[in-house]
Amino acid sequence: MKQPASQQQTRSEWLSFLIKIATPVLENGAKGTLKQNMPIEGPERDQRINVSHLEAVGRTLSGIAPWLELTGLQGEEALLQSNARQQAQLTITSITDKNSPDFLHFDAGAQCLVDAALLALAILRAPHALWLELPEANKKNIIEALTSTRKITPVFNNWLLFSAIIEAFFCKAGITHDSMRIEYALRQMLQWYVGDGFYSDGPVFHADYYNSYVIHPFILAILNATSHTRKWKSLTPLQLKRSQRYCELLERSISPEGAMPVTGRSLSYRCGNLHALGELALTNQLPTTLPPEQVRCAMTSVIKRTLGPENTFTEDGWLTIGLCGQQPSLAEFYITTGSLYWSTLAFLPLGISPDSTFWSNPDTQFTSQKLYSGIDTPADKAEDE
Repeated sequence: MKQPASQQQTRSEWLSFLIKIATPVLENGAKGTLKQNMPIEGPERDQRINVSHLEAVGRTLSGIAPWLELTGLQGEEALLQSNARQQAQLTITSITDKNSPDFLHFDAGAQCLVDAALLALAILRAPHALWLELPEANKKNIIEALTSTRKITPVFNNWLLFSAIIEAFFCKAGITHDSMRIEYALRQMLQWYVGDGFYSDGPVFHADYYNSYVIHPFILAILNATSHTRKWKSLTPLQLKRSQRYCELLERSISPEGAMPVTGRSLSYRCGNLHALGELALTNQLPTTLPPEQVRCAMTSVIKRTLGPENTFTEDGWLTIGLCGQQPSLAEFYITTGSLYWSTLAFLPLGISPDSTFWSNPDTQFTSQKLYSGIDTPADKAEDE
């Protein structure tokens, strides 16, 4: 099926943004020049310089992984994918090789746990491109790097899921794993569910985007990676229902102009707050209330709104701190240049075939556009209605 011109253009726009974001990280990572060439900005730059490079790699790979794994691409996109795939493999090899100038210590600080987890998530999303195709010596280095994070005690919030997903990757790969870290994280998250698709991020609820950044996608990924063990299989339908409800609300929060509420921390992750929506689109598990083409249009509006403004990138192509352009005052203490690459997690649907309904169906208005243009639209319903 030939893709309509307008939808071809939309996918090309998404791909252009993703390649623009990922290129400095992957090009330098593949050459072993990431430490040499990556600028590091942030309010606590000197204290966090040892973790920023791992942030950039883990986040970039986790977002680009589904596209790297996709088969059947043709033409220019296939060439771009082949190049990025090779660069990604070389980058993983470089950061885990003790003889490389870009070797990164995965236990250099608590923050390393976050991005080791994102690397594990990337491998789960692209098992062929980022794991099975690697030489055994490189796999051994990766296992050693990820295992070293076990000495890091996660913060008592969404960080429990970071420890859990590393063990879930080991479980999926047939490597000796610590099932208690998985069980503890899932049991604790069940206790933190507050209703209508939302988890509190720890004992107290926070009005931010961490349900999308981390909680829903990570729980689903952990359950998927450990499904063959059957222990948590019964939780999957419940979690999927909760994720679907959360994504209904996330889509409704996108204004007709592609803006979203500017509440909570980590807003400099830009469109990375679409992670949960992109995850359900990628796995073809969107709720029936959200047609794929509607989600595509909603996500596109946010991607353009947050990545299109001037000064989003430096002259050398690196992301700058901000939600909409360069806004360094928006950075929390833990934000550095590497942190900003969470924005790649909006691009998971590029791992869907160009012929799928997500990409091939005609453009349509998303929920807020329908309502604010006077279209009669079904009322929203809470989870228990």
